[in-house]
Amino acid sequence: MPVPKYFLEPQIASVLTYEALVPAIRQALIDYSAGPTGGVDQPLRSILRVKDGQGNPTGWFAAMPVIAGDFMAVKTVTFFPGNTALTGDAALPTHLAMIELLDRATGQPLAVMDGRLITEMRTAAVSAVAAQALAPEAKTLGILGSGVQAQSHIEALRVVNAAFHQPGSIRIWSRNQDKATSLAADMGATVVSIEEAAACDVVLTVTAATQPVLLGKWLSPNSLVIGVGAVSPHSRELDDDVMAGTLIAESRQGAENESGDVLLSGAKVFAEIGEVMAGTAPPIPGGRRVFKSVGMAIEDLVGARLVWDALKNA
Repeated sequence: MPVPKYFLEPQIASVLTYEALVPAIRQALIDYSAGPTGGVDQPLRSILRVKDGQGNPTGWFAAMPVIAGDFMAVKTVTFFPGNTALTGDAALPTHLAMIELLDRATGQPLAVMDGRLITEMRTAAVSAVAAQALAPEAKTLGILGSGVQAQSHIEALRVVNAAFHQPGSIRIWSRNQDKATSLAADMGATVVSIEEAAACDVVLTVTAATQPVLLGKWLSPNSLVIGVGAVSPHSRELDDDVMAGTLIAESRQGAENESGDVLLSGAKVFAEIGEVMAGTAPPIPGGRRVFKSVGMAIEDLVGARLVWDALKNA
């Protein structure tokens, strides 16, 4: 039997682009929301909470399987917030992942690849798809957070909205002023107060907050909020006032089972973004919109498939 190929992050970085990933994610979200006719077979992820020898929580470990098109895939992903304290040769990201891609027809493993960058990029690509669908005329982008996802989101959102290339269009707030300043310098953005970031046309939350950090009273009446952090049932980035806007989810099942912003506010999902883009959702009411993503295995499969197509003959 052929040995599966193994792709490291530098190889993935050399071939995976937002220009290819964003439209592929868009179609995958439409297919997912189409139900059985869309051809995506994906259960909720399975999550194990990890504790140390003394019973203290240290992180979580999840498995995310999916079948779609000619492929099957499963991602294993870990989140260990304590990794931020590791330095030097021991330094590690908080999120680490591996993706296995398999042939649907035979079950043959085709490739195993590092999943950290794919996860980072597909998360940003989902937000870019949502922004393109829900706020195509946006001129300003406010970002709460200054980590890896903040930078990847700027790169992805600039693919779908040329206005975000303009000076002063991107405004960043972070609890870590040094990181915010560095990110703003690298990306041609501006560091502002949290209230100024929240007043933008599109407001993106990519924080490690467990309690609401974005308050609805700061938002403009017709803004789009994209909530990316707080993916556990007990964590929040958005207060109840924010969540009173029309809620669009990446996945209704995912948001209603995994998102603390949704569960703890009692907000109801109006539609999935795939339904909005396919034209099968009801007309979206005027006023504020909130898009909530928690991440799905189909998005990982899409990224892995693009990498496979580019590197399978290498």
